[in-house]
Amino acid sequence: MHLSLSGKKGLVIGVANETSIAYGCARAFHDAGAELALTYLNAKAEPFVRPLAEALSCPIILPCDVETPGALDAVFDQIERDWGRLDFALHSIAFAPAADLHGRVTDCSPEGFARAMDVSVHSFIRMARLAEPLMDKGGTLLSMSYYGAEKVVDHYNLMGPVKAALEATTRSLSVELSGSGIRVNSLSPGPIQTRAASGIAHFDALMEKTVAKAPSHSLTSIDDVGAMAAFLVSDGARSVTGDILYIDGGYHVID
Repeated sequence: MHLSLSGKKGLVIGVANETSIAYGCARAFHDAGAELALTYLNAKAEPFVRPLAEALSCPIILPCDVETPGALDAVFDQIERDWGRLDFALHSIAFAPAADLHGRVTDCSPEGFARAMDVSVHSFIRMARLAEPLMDKGGTLLSMSYYGAEKVVDHYNLMGPVKAALEATTRSLSVELSGSGIRVNSLSPGPIQTRAASGIAHFDALMEKTVAKAPSHSLTSIDDVGAMAAFLVSDGARSVTGDILYIDGGYHVID
C-alpha cells in the first residue's frame, strides 16, 4: 500500500540541522505529500534550518523557543491564520542543563530538573492544548522518547526520568484527546549521532553497544524514524494511539 499524506498539513518542531531526527521525519512527511510548517530555535539556528525548510517547500517557517513566553502560541496563531487547521504535529525537543545532565540524578538541582521537564515534557502538553482546536476533524501528535525512559542507561542520567514522564504524558493525552479524534504516540529511536546526542557523555560507546547487542546489529537512521513517523500520522495508523513505538533494531527486547 502506498503511503500518502497528500492534503495533510503538519507542524514539525525540533529541527536543528540536516542530521536532526526531526528533519528525517519532516523529509518523510514531505515526500509522502504533506505540507509542513517548520520551526527553528532562534536566530543562531535559523541559517541551518531555513534552507532545509525551503527545500521542503514549507510555507510557514518560524522561530520557536518554547522557553520564551508566547513563542509556541505565535506558531499556532500563524497556522490558524494561514491554514485554519492542522492534521499532525511532531514534538522533537529535549533539554537539560549540562551540570544536571552530566551528574547523578541524586544530585540534580531543583532548577535543572524543572527546566528539563518544562522543555522536554510540558511543552508537549502545551503543544497538544494549542493543537486541539485546530484538529477539529481529528489528528495526530507525536513526541520523541528513548529507551532510557524504561531502563537505566549509562550517562543518560536526568533525561531518563524526564523521558519516562514524557511517555506517561503521551499515554494520558491519548486518552484525554481521544474524544476529539486525536491520536497521541511516542517514537523511541535507537541512538543516533545528532547534535542533541553530542551532549551525552560516552555516546560513541553507547552506539557500539547497540550495534553489538541489537538483533539487527545496526544503528537506526533518521530516515528509519521518519518512515515510522509518516506511517503514524497517516490514515493507515488510525487505530494506533497511546503507544511507544521502538525504532531501534530490536534493542529493547534484549535483556
